[in-house]
Amino acid sequence: MQLTRLVVGLGLALGFMASAAAQTTMRISISVAQNSHQGVAIDTFAKEVEKRTGGRYKVQTFYNGSLGGERESIEAVQLGTQELAFSSTGPVPNFVPETKILDVPFLFRDKAHARAVLDGPIGQDLLTRFDAKGFKALAWAENGFRHMTNSKRDVKEPGDLKGLKMRTMENPVHIAAYKGFGIITTPMAFPEVFTALQQGTVDGQENPLPVIISAKFDQVQKHLTLTGHVYSPCIFVMNKAAFDKLSAADKQAFLDAAKEGTKANRARVDEDDAKGVADLRAKGMTVIDTIDKAKFVATLAPVNAEFEKQFGKAALDKIRDYK
Repeated sequence: MQLTRLVVGLGLALGFMASAAAQTTMRISISVAQNSHQGVAIDTFAKEVEKRTGGRYKVQTFYNGSLGGERESIEAVQLGTQELAFSSTGPVPNFVPETKILDVPFLFRDKAHARAVLDGPIGQDLLTRFDAKGFKALAWAENGFRHMTNSKRDVKEPGDLKGLKMRTMENPVHIAAYKGFGIITTPMAFPEVFTALQQGTVDGQENPLPVIISAKFDQVQKHLTLTGHVYSPCIFVMNKAAFDKLSAADKQAFLDAAKEGTKANRARVDEDDAKGVADLRAKGMTVIDTIDKAKFVATLAPVNAEFEKQFGKAALDKIRDYK
């Protein structure tokens, strides 16, 4: 009897050890707070990966740039020192130049248009361009339409932007466009932005409402204008070698988990957009919610002419006209 118990006990112990050994832990990071549209994305993704792989894969989540800013995180994924990252497209063109086209100002009509493009053939083709650069792009998600804040003055028309020192993402398309408005551009990683605004190193920044809210920029910015000048996607990226090691079933589990993360992310963006203006006004921000968008587009005509040379008018029109 004792021998039988010993054998059973050893069997159970070995089973637990095998189970523990079989679990692989990976990391995913964002540069903003957990209570945000990006936090919802990676929390949902992590939960779905664990569920869909029967606990064999566990994804640890990191927030607030604790593993570095977006560019550093994407670089770490490319190098294989970090398995996963969730990022806006801010620094992505530095790694996958073909994605630059998505950051052209006033390219998308609205969120429905942008989501249709990313979920359709154009967006899915762009995802394949990551493979040659050391990434597996799992899914497009969303940051939202970007708006401008500053501590100096109301921005009601393009001329009001001239001379403002604005933090921009480390993105060549954004920098070129904002210079076209007469903005003094200051590229900066996101974790540094709040302090830079607080200390007056820069006058303003531009981000979607969900980011402005979660980053508490209302504490250091007085003026908000709903310019909606650029649609900002987000993306789930994974180290290509790590993805290639997965079984076919586990690859599908990671892809499906990213889709679920995207659903939760977009729902949160919609929620933040719906309530964001009232929330920020209640916190003391002055919000200009109606602008003459045609004036802003016209101001960027010389810059857009350069973008048409760079990307091809046909490629831009294919996105603009997508239904």
